[in-house]
Amino acid sequence: MNFLISGGCKNGKSFYAQRIARDMAQKQNLPLYYLATMIPTDEEDRARIRRHLKEREGWGFDTIEQGLDICGCLGGKTVTGAKVNPKGVFLLDSVTALLSNEMFRADGRIDHDAPQRLAEQLRQFAEITGNTVFVSDYIYSDAFSYESLTEEYKKGLALLDRTLAKACNRVIEVTYGFIKEHK
Repeated sequence: MNFLISGGCKNGKSFYAQRIARDMAQKQNLPLYYLATMIPTDEEDRARIRRHLKEREGWGFDTIEQGLDICGCLGGKTVTGAKVNPKGVFLLDSVTALLSNEMFRADGRIDHDAPQRLAEQLRQFAEITGNTVFVSDYIYSDAFSYESLTEEYKKGLALLDRTLAKACNRVIEVTYGFIKEHK
């Protein structure tokens, strides 16, 4: 079963998604993978990654670092060297970071086609795995108008969320620790 978990930053999405993924893996006796999409660029990012790793200790996740080309991990290996089983249970955290990586390249290029390409990749990923919990940030409620590139990114993330909402069996919003199921 595929899930989309969305909500504001620091509202408990990741912890809730971890529980869902762990329970799915245990019930089906499948390997459990954490798809880490953040590509660290500074010490703050690295500290956040260390905190997330510590929070996941003992949960049974095997980490896959995949900040670009999300479907590319399906034939690859985890950070421990284990071969990835596409029929395992995946927690992809986060769609938001993945789009940022794909759209705003490390070499300074901006890939304006990234949202459309990534929407198709995520749809394929959901179809191939069948057991993925996708985590995305809800960033649409601001009344502010941002610079055009930021607005383009927000529209791209909205496209990804709509695509995943269609591809997932369940769509859940986590806000301030409250859970609201939309599908």
